[in-house]
Amino acid sequence: MRRSSGFVAGRRRLAGLLLLLPVLAGSLFLGGCEKRDWKEPAKMHWDRDMCERCKMAISERKYAVDVIDPKTHKHYRFDDIGCAILWFKEEGHDWGDRAIIWVKEGKSGAWIDAKEAWYSTDKVTPMGFGFTAYRSREDAGSGEVIDFDEVRRRVLKRGR
Repeated sequence: MRRSSGFVAGRRRLAGLLLLLPVLAGSLFLGGCEKRDWKEPAKMHWDRDMCERCKMAISERKYAVDVIDPKTHKHYRFDDIGCAILWFKEEGHDWGDRAIIWVKEGKSGAWIDAKEAWYSTDKVTPMGFGFTAYRSREDAGSGEVIDFDEVRRRVLKRGR
């Protein structure tokens, strides 16, 4: 008799664990799907993500750009601010003025708002445009320092 009651109790524990298993699996699955704010820069996969315009691997961590379409929330990645600016023109996108544009900061490598950044003009960048973004005019150094509108004007004038 003792043997059968132990067998029944063991089966009950096993049945309870089997019922609990889908609940645990579901909570792990849902917990792993953290919802990110679409306005924040997407995680960059260095040396694997490709520039939307030139199709080169993005590897230079202080020049990467993340452009977000405010309507679709889609992220587009670039290896140089010049590629991002020319891409808008070449692809005929009319939402460039409304786009959220993040660029890596030249000192810290942190994401900063490209439209609020200050740019030095004397660095060698992945596609040779020469613009490096900084949080402040002072951080950009003692050489020529320009704002985003001037960067856009120069890139469009150069055109390649």
